[in-house]
Amino acid sequence: MEYFGSTILARKKDDHSPVTDADIAANQHIINALSALDASIPIIAEEDENFSATQHALFWLVDPLDGTRSFVRGEAEFTVNIGLIEHGVPVLGVIYAPPQNLLYYGAKKLGAWREKEKGKPEAIHARIPAADGLVVVRSRSHPSKIAEAFLNTLTIKENIPSSSSMKLCLLAEGTADIYPRFGRTMEWDTAAGHAILSEAGGRVETVDGKPLTYGKAGYENPHFIAYGK
Repeated sequence: MEYFGSTILARKKDDHSPVTDADIAANQHIINALSALDASIPIIAEEDENFSATQHALFWLVDPLDGTRSFVRGEAEFTVNIGLIEHGVPVLGVIYAPPQNLLYYGAKKLGAWREKEKGKPEAIHARIPAADGLVVVRSRSHPSKIAEAFLNTLTIKENIPSSSSMKLCLLAEGTADIYPRFGRTMEWDTAAGHAILSEAGGRVETVDGKPLTYGKAGYENPHFIAYGK
């Protein structure tokens, strides 16, 4: 937050996505903290260009600033994502939205939770869709004609534009019902939210109905659809 609201200079990475000094500083802070927690667990982080391509049974996935485009535009829609993967499955996830001081977290067999302004933890749950139509959460920065075509096959009563991993949190807390993503994402974009949504009663699947898994070569996701209950 020390960087937010000031003049933010973004550079282009090799994949043409933006990166700022805030991404780099948060990335290093999180790597240091996770290493101090347990140095034996490998860390795959978006802004760590030195991470190993070796596949691991247990590893962290870190996106230190998810929603960089919104951050650069001065929009308070960005998050910090930390997920723990075990044998390809996200088993723990933490998502923090610094502007709102809003924290979501979930872990296998421990449920999904939300804390507002460091208040008392509230259990959250995905919901069963209403009979009159679905509430869709959609990417604000990455519109997709394929997603439009998919959504035209459904009964939609409301669209909620959103940035960053907050889209998965909206499903987990029962604010929305479905999030289709027919565009490029990386595993660190989705791991934490996937863990939280799973514990809240939802799911994330590839377009052919298989569970979205982690530890893939290159750490790039296929297209996927996230569902509430």
